[in-house]
Amino acid sequence: MEKQPFEAEVVREGDETTLRVDCESVARVPSIEDDALYMTKAIELLIANPDVTKLVFVQRRDYEYEYEQVRLLKEIAMLYNRIIRRSNEFNHTALAQMGASIDVNRAYNELHDVIFNKLKSDPVAAYLHLKRAVRRERIVLDRSTSPEEEHGQRRYVRLLELLVEPLEKTSLIQQLQAHLAGYKEGDRSVYRLLFSPAIKPDFMFTRLMATYPRGAQEVANKTIGNSEVVVFELENDIQYLYHVTPPEFKLDEAKYELLDAARRILSEHTPTQKEFINPERMREVFANIGHDLLLELATHRKIQLSDDEIETLTAILIRYTVGFGLIEVLLEDPDIQDITVNSPPGNIPIFLTHAKYGECKTNILPTVSDVESWASKLRIMSGRPLDEADPILDTEIEIPGVAKARVGVIAPPLDPFGIAYAFRRHRDKPWTLPLFIKNRMVNALAAGLISFLVDGNRTMLVAGTRSAGKSSLLGSLLVEIMRKYRILTIEDTLELPTEALRNLGYNIQPMKVAGALARGSSEVPADEGIRTTLRLGDSALIVGEVRSKEARALYEAMRVGALANVVAGTIHGDSPYGVFDRVVNDLEVPRTSFKATDIIIVANPIKSADGLHKWRRVTQITEVRKLWDDDPLREHGFVDLMRYDAEKDELVPTDALINGDSDILKSIAGQVKEWAGDWDAVWENVLLRAELKEHLVKRAEETRDDDLLEAPFVIQCNDQFHRISDRIKEKYGRLDSKRIAFEWKEWVEQQIRKRKARG
Repeated sequence: MEKQPFEAEVVREGDETTLRVDCESVARVPSIEDDALYMTKAIELLIANPDVTKLVFVQRRDYEYEYEQVRLLKEIAMLYNRIIRRSNEFNHTALAQMGASIDVNRAYNELHDVIFNKLKSDPVAAYLHLKRAVRRERIVLDRSTSPEEEHGQRRYVRLLELLVEPLEKTSLIQQLQAHLAGYKEGDRSVYRLLFSPAIKPDFMFTRLMATYPRGAQEVANKTIGNSEVVVFELENDIQYLYHVTPPEFKLDEAKYELLDAARRILSEHTPTQKEFINPERMREVFANIGHDLLLELATHRKIQLSDDEIETLTAILIRYTVGFGLIEVLLEDPDIQDITVNSPPGNIPIFLTHAKYGECKTNILPTVSDVESWASKLRIMSGRPLDEADPILDTEIEIPGVAKARVGVIAPPLDPFGIAYAFRRHRDKPWTLPLFIKNRMVNALAAGLISFLVDGNRTMLVAGTRSAGKSSLLGSLLVEIMRKYRILTIEDTLELPTEALRNLGYNIQPMKVAGALARGSSEVPADEGIRTTLRLGDSALIVGEVRSKEARALYEAMRVGALANVVAGTIHGDSPYGVFDRVVNDLEVPRTSFKATDIIIVANPIKSADGLHKWRRVTQITEVRKLWDDDPLREHGFVDLMRYDAEKDELVPTDALINGDSDILKSIAGQVKEWAGDWDAVWENVLLRAELKEHLVKRAEETRDDDLLEAPFVIQCNDQFHRISDRIKEKYGRLDSKRIAFEWKEWVEQQIRKRKARG
């Protein structure tokens, strides 16, 4: 049977009661704020269904009004009910009994219009009309000429006051009170201050607060991919609003119907884990199917679509079938670092961390269907469980042509309210030390020192708190390893830029192992993975994060020197002693084994005094000495080579580094004939590396060519540095820093000229 206009259905899910109202046959777009008809219908439906917490008008898209907005209308509905129950007080008979001074017909018509029409369609107009009526009748009362006339007029004024007073106390009128000066009846702009639906097309679950916030100040706007992004500074809120409008929210109704039909057909096939292994190929296959399906449906429905329109619709279709919906739209922005989705879903917006604006909230409201759909995909992609027995999942996703991201998921019973997510966006290209110099995470001297330590095949741990930039810094260390060496990486969640480095000519073998908290997985445990590397020959070993029992295996590898190359990894800890405490006390590595650590690089977030801004900085570069027995802090086992100076906002060398009081650097020098016993030569080489990296940053700024700081060119620069150094050493018998710097800079200038010539 055909549905009638405004036919309603009550849906109960937990504590939420949703009223879904069918408006498909209504010619007007659903809008309580802009249309008196929809406000009237909303209040009438709430009178009949007083327990409703969410109101949804359905017309191709879902127009959802959440609890706080519904509550405002429920107050009006309840007031209307109370007034109707007292209707005998203002019928013809009751008004006539007030005396001859009352114009009964006028009074009856006026009250009837206010109560039965305006109160439901335009409560503000009803309130102001009653206020004016009270003032008008008070003037009449003051002019009364007889006791009978005064008595009747007073009764009528009191009746009007009994109507206006409870209306004035409603939240809707209270919140709009400051905006009613100069109000003209029929002007519904005031309602836009309180009402704004979240809009969700049929083919997707996610809802979007489409309208811009009232009273907000725009601080930035840009186009990312096909999406419009506006950043707002909000009134009475310390967070910025990251407001995104993707192309799927700007389509006409015919395209919405087309996408919805295609989604229903395409969603019948769920990609397998085998298909997810190669996300680029998987998406390509589904895109081809989706493209043909949309063309076929469009032809059948006689809808004319251009090639660009088909491509746009195909991209949207893939995003909401095999993809992650609006999460992918957010990941398109390279300035976004983290995305968090909290539970319970439905009423809480997605939050993100922006490189420039810090912690922001978005206008995106994921639903239960969203978070459950993502969880299903992540289970298939990772091959790892996510259930009551295993409520934690660590994995990664790759959105071809957009970004890669690490994903952390928690589910019941750990999260009693549902499923929550944390997406950490990886940079599109590998980080490099020159990029970190530009971003002030390190200065040139620190970059030169780190480069020297990597070439010296030291064992290093990059420590820091969460979001300190540990993995990014570890990735930049890989770029400093000469391409002639083999590299083995071990991670439980793939974050290191192994694929990008392989494409740049590195001999690199990634290994994926089971997570520290994983159970019931077929993956190899991390400690077995590390021990396996000892049988894979001379290689640099990079461990994504030292978390659990693999620490013992890692220190075994360090102690026996089986890898004969740089060994590095990340670990949580805010200081060198914090790293010692975690390795020895938490991870149960013997104290003597900890001495296999040569260098600890600590990265920590630095906050502004007002707490509104945060920057990533390396705060310490510390060597671990070997002549201590019990406590390296008390027995001077930690020696800072560089330490962060807050006033200068950079790392500064310590006296130990300047004066050559470094066992680790002396150990490196002892392996090079020209440096043995010559601290000045060692220090000169560190300064040379610093000079070259600083020069590269300077030339990138001068030429406005930031690609000079990206991995492809930085790796060429590093290769050329080693070639020139070998040539100078062979020709002059020593590493002449001035000659090396001169030739290297000449080579860089040649490359810059070639780049300009290529356009």
